[in-house]
Amino acid sequence: MEAFTTSPVTFALLAANIVASVVALTVPDFMDQNSFWIRPVREQKQWHRLLTSGFLHVNGAHLLVNMLTLYFFGPLLEAKLGSVNFILLYFGSLIGGSLWMVVDKYNRPDYRAIGASGAISGLMSAVGLLFPFATIYVFFALPIWAGLYALLFIVVSFIYSQRENTMIAHGAHLGGALAGLVITLLLQPEALDHLMRQLASRFG
Repeated sequence: MEAFTTSPVTFALLAANIVASVVALTVPDFMDQNSFWIRPVREQKQWHRLLTSGFLHVNGAHLLVNMLTLYFFGPLLEAKLGSVNFILLYFGSLIGGSLWMVVDKYNRPDYRAIGASGAISGLMSAVGLLFPFATIYVFFALPIWAGLYALLFIVVSFIYSQRENTMIAHGAHLGGALAGLVITLLLQPEALDHLMRQLASRFG
């Protein structure tokens, strides 16, 4: 119960993603009206899709991966930044990822995608910047530094973003990661210097 009171935004976002994804997977019209889709964004200025698509997922596995990442990283960042700044980081990264895809896919009007990819990538960038040597466990078993995990996640996502036919918004990871780094540095200007000192201490 304490986690709900110390990380209210994280758990609200978890609930919103789960509810919206379940509705979208059972109501096709809801999915069509809220997914990221270049044509209606270009021709009808349906900019809401840049936000709403970030709460929808392709299937249970896609939802699980993103929500596990939010569950593990969200409370850590919300405690560090505060709830209001955490909201700015999450939604700033989400919109940053969507804007990246608008630019990248602008000439492909039938391109569609969904997923919290931009937001999650931004959170991982923030964790990598603020807690680079924190240990997380992939699949609850494999230990890895948070900074290295974030870097590998973004690289793999970029590789997958080059695939032509996918509804998962892999391309949003790069824009979300960049937005997450910028927002984190604006909120915590000392973070870069702190990171450099940690790297020098570890490898210097």
